[in-house]
Amino acid sequence: MASGNDYLTTEKPMKALILFALPMIAGNLFQQTYTMADSVIVGRLVGEQALAAVGASYSLTNIFICVAIGGGIGASVTVSRYFGAKELNKMKTAVFTAFTSFLAVSLTLAFIGLLFGRQIMILLNTPADVLDMAAEYLQIYFLGLPFLFLYNVISSMFNALGKSRIPLCFLIFSSLFNILLDYLFVGYAGLSVAGVAWATLIAQGISAALSFCVFLHVLRRLDCGAASFFSKSELFSMTRIALPSVLQQSIVSVGLMLVQSVVNSFGSQVLAGFSAASRVESFCIVPMAAVGNAVSSFTAQNIGAQKKDRVAEGYRAANIMVIFCAVPICLALELGARPITLLFLGDDGTPAAVATGLRYLTFIGWFFCLIGFKMAADGLLRGAGDMKMFTVANLVNLFLRVTVSVTLAPRLGIGMIWYSVPVGWFVNWAISFGEYRTGKWRKTA
Repeated sequence: MASGNDYLTTEKPMKALILFALPMIAGNLFQQTYTMADSVIVGRLVGEQALAAVGASYSLTNIFICVAIGGGIGASVTVSRYFGAKELNKMKTAVFTAFTSFLAVSLTLAFIGLLFGRQIMILLNTPADVLDMAAEYLQIYFLGLPFLFLYNVISSMFNALGKSRIPLCFLIFSSLFNILLDYLFVGYAGLSVAGVAWATLIAQGISAALSFCVFLHVLRRLDCGAASFFSKSELFSMTRIALPSVLQQSIVSVGLMLVQSVVNSFGSQVLAGFSAASRVESFCIVPMAAVGNAVSSFTAQNIGAQKKDRVAEGYRAANIMVIFCAVPICLALELGARPITLLFLGDDGTPAAVATGLRYLTFIGWFFCLIGFKMAADGLLRGAGDMKMFTVANLVNLFLRVTVSVTLAPRLGIGMIWYSVPVGWFVNWAISFGEYRTGKWRKTA
C-alpha cells in the first residue's frame, strides 16, 4: 500500500478530516448542482407545472438515493475497519459481498418502483395537473436505479480506502454531462420532464460503468490476495451497520415524503415554490453530510488501528468545520433568497410560488449548524458501530417533523412544515450527543 492511504489514522484530525471531506463536499455539490439544474431547466424552459412535477417526484426518488447512500456508508464502515487493521483479504471479501448485495437490492427496488410509482404519487395527493408528468418522470428514473446504486456503493468503497478524490472526478464528469443532456433533451428535443429523467439515467449509467472499472484497478494494486465473492458473515456485519445508516440517511426523505402529501394539498403553485426551496436546502446540507460521513470513516479507521483517543479529537474538529460551513450558508440565504427562488421560477413565477420559496429559505438558513452538529454526532456513533441510540435519535427526528407538519400545517398554514425541521434536528443531535458523552461507543467498538 502507498503510505498516503492511511492519513486518517496518522495526520492531525483536523487536517485528516479536511483532506477527506473536501473532495466529498465538492463531489456532492456537483451532484446537487445537476439535480438543481434539472429543476431550473424544466422550471424556466417548460413551466411552473413541470417544476412542480419534478418536485413532487423528488421526495420519493430521494428515499431510494438515501437507501443507496446509507447502505454504501454502512458497507464502508466494515471496509474501513479492515483497511485500518491491514486485513486486506477480509476487506476484499467485504467489498465483493457489498457489490453482490447492492445489485440484488437495486433490481428489487426498481421492479417495485416501476409497478407502484404512480399509485404512490396518487396516495401523496399529487395535484391532478402535474400527476401524469410526475409518473412519467418516475418510470424512467426507476429504470436507472441499478446504476444509481452501483455508483454510490463504489463511491463509498473509494471513501473507505481514503481515496475520496476519485469519486469527485466522476461526479464532475457526470454532473456536467447531465446538464448538457438536459439542455439537449429539454431545450432542443422538447422532451419536457422525460428529457430530464433520460439525461440523469444516461449520465449516471456511464459514470457508474467507468468508476467500476477504475475501482477494480485500484483493488488489484492493493495486492489483497484471494478472496470470496460472497460471505454471509460479512453481509451480516455490514447489514448491522447499514440498516440504521439507511434509516438515518432516509429520515429527512421519509419525512419529506410523508409531509409531501400536506404540501400537495396546497396546490401546484405552492408545491412549485416548496420544490425550489427544497432543492436549495438539499444543496446547503451537502457540506454537513460530508462532515458526518468523514467522521464515520475517520472513527472506523482509527478504531481499526486501535487509536480510539483520536476519535474524540476528530469529533471536536468536525464541529468546528460545521460552524465554518454554516455561517456563509446563512448569509447567502438571508441576502440572496429572492434571486435564488427566481432562478427556478423565472420572472413570471406566480406570487404564491415565489412567496413560499422566500419564506422557507429565509427561515431555514439560520439552522444549518444544527443538522451539521447532528450529522457529526451521528457519524461518530455509526463509525463506532454504536447503533441503538443512533437509531432512536433519528426516529424521534422523523416523528417530530411528521407530527408537527401533519397536525398543524392544515390548521395554521404551510409554515409549520419548515418550523418543524430545526426542532427535529435539535432533538436528534441532543440524543446522539448524549450517547457520545456516555462513552459507550468505546465499548461497542
